[in-house]
Amino acid sequence: MVPEAEVRDVLDELQRLRARVPLLSGALAASTDGLVLAHDTPGVEAEGVAALTAAALGVSIRMTDATGRGGFRELLVRGGNGYIAAYAAGSSAVLTLLAEDRINVGRLHLEGRRSGTRIGELVDAALERVERPAPASRSLPPRPSGTPDRALPQRPT
Repeated sequence: MVPEAEVRDVLDELQRLRARVPLLSGALAASTDGLVLAHDTPGVEAEGVAALTAAALGVSIRMTDATGRGGFRELLVRGGNGYIAAYAAGSSAVLTLLAEDRINVGRLHLEGRRSGTRIGELVDAALERVERPAPASRSLPPRPSGTPDRALPQRPT
């Protein structure tokens, strides 16, 4: 799980992205398995979009593998009323953008790729810190003489 401070940084990045690109109607960062990390998606159910993004990501990864196109980088879907774009965000997250039909697609890609890189760096660094083993604790001071040496009960493993 990504710590709260990094989630706030990811949300800040999403909001800055929406401010830079006025025709974006929503931005969402999620884990590759479909869990919402942060979102700025007024009027859209973020959890559903994150789950659908994970499904589309799975198909996209299989397509790039099957066709020898390398690892997943991005996906663009155009509907009758706009675009949905998904960008790799580091090794364990994806950025999904919702855009109006009038958006400049080149600008969408430029800004989406930049934000995907920033969000990926934030999430990967946070996960690395969380997964890094804790430093060894200091040894306990010696017991005073005369204190029974009782072992703590152990949980079965």
